[in-house]
Amino acid sequence: MIKIKKIIEKKNKSKIVCLTAYSKNIAEEIDKYVDIVLVGDSLGSVLYNYSTTRKVTLTEMINHSKSVRLGVKKSLMVVDMPFKTYTTKNIALKNAKKIMRETKCDAVKLEGGKKIIKQVKFLIKNKIPVLGHLGLLPQSVKGKFRSKGKTTKEIKQLISDALLLQKTGVFAIVLECVKTPIAKQITKDLKIPTIGIGSSVHCDGQVLVTDDLIGLNQTNIKFVKKFLNVKRYISSGLRKFASDVRSKKYPSKKHSY
Repeated sequence: MIKIKKIIEKKNKSKIVCLTAYSKNIAEEIDKYVDIVLVGDSLGSVLYNYSTTRKVTLTEMINHSKSVRLGVKKSLMVVDMPFKTYTTKNIALKNAKKIMRETKCDAVKLEGGKKIIKQVKFLIKNKIPVLGHLGLLPQSVKGKFRSKGKTTKEIKQLISDALLLQKTGVFAIVLECVKTPIAKQITKDLKIPTIGIGSSVHCDGQVLVTDDLIGLNQTNIKFVKKFLNVKRYISSGLRKFASDVRSKKYPSKKHSY
């Protein structure tokens, strides 16, 4: 709870940094620089080439989260609850408890507002911290992804859901692909932090898929900025290894018993 309190206290003080991790080695590096490590169901598309996050299973989320937990020492660790694992409040509690128990994470994330408010309320009542998620909801999308907050109806729903989630007790809300003016308004209206992804600099923090920002995963999504082309460095090392093996430079006496 101390870690969650620190996240909430960052509101209007300092930006929250959040990145995804699916394994121990990446988590160890991310943990040095972020406030929140998210084991996202985005692992479905990034690692398994699934066409939708709906295909990600609870077992997959738990197994990857176990690995990530080994690399996270200081940051708040949050795990996505995958599609159809929180259809009712009792199913949500059963699966959230399983995630918390087996992964030793600090919180879970659920997509949606009013439609899942009973589940969110029930989890929080049972001492399971929840990170909210509004705007573009990948688990609900059938077809093309598009930004949210374009129509009066969407705007009213987003603001209403954000306030409802806050009232219910979530410690922060991810705003995905929400139009800038609406993301700014919601951030201003809430006492808890917002974490944006494609929702402007006005949010209290930002989250990205790590594989996207380091160039390991090829994507043309508008909100992704590539801060590094890590594939270039990987290719260089692999090319050198292959060359040394074929030219008999490796292994040398130094690397042999």
